[in-house]
Amino acid sequence: MIWWPTEVPTLTHGLITLRAPQESDIPAIFEGAQDPLIPIFTRIPSNYSMANAEFYVRERSPNAFANQTELQLALEYGNGEDAKFAGAFSFHSMDLREHVGEIGYWLCAPMRGKGIGSSATKLLTQFGFESIGFERIEAVVNVENIASRRLLEKSGYTLEGIMRKKSRKEDGTQIDMALYAATREDWQGL
Repeated sequence: MIWWPTEVPTLTHGLITLRAPQESDIPAIFEGAQDPLIPIFTRIPSNYSMANAEFYVRERSPNAFANQTELQLALEYGNGEDAKFAGAFSFHSMDLREHVGEIGYWLCAPMRGKGIGSSATKLLTQFGFESIGFERIEAVVNVENIASRRLLEKSGYTLEGIMRKKSRKEDGTQIDMALYAATREDWQGL
């Protein structure tokens, strides 16, 4: 059975916190999205503006949650006043009838390669299985995004195949995407 929370959850494990995006995150979201790798490997456009970050926090995220179409979370790393915005995570492309969701994420450049992303992925995946009730969680990544593929494998996801010409880049080229998945029955947990 799928359960949808009445409010955006706050999930914590060690120095990792996933929580609702806040007004104070807007400058960090904008700044993080300026990294040239972000539009290459995500659906965030290369011309991402401050207005885009404001829309994401003020409208898109709360409306998607209210409509049960996406659960968007800010990733925070650290304790107390030292905690910093580290990226964004979500469950999207959900099929609640089939008990399937897709996880997505991006990390600010200084936060990459430290295990922060894999810890956050494990935390959100566990929430998806134990609290929401997903039976399967998928991740679809650009085949050239080796770092993201390693993150998923480290987080307990299995490569199921390559989807040829699955996604269109900003320049109009079609790219292959790798399909990863974790299932409730195989999930090892945090």
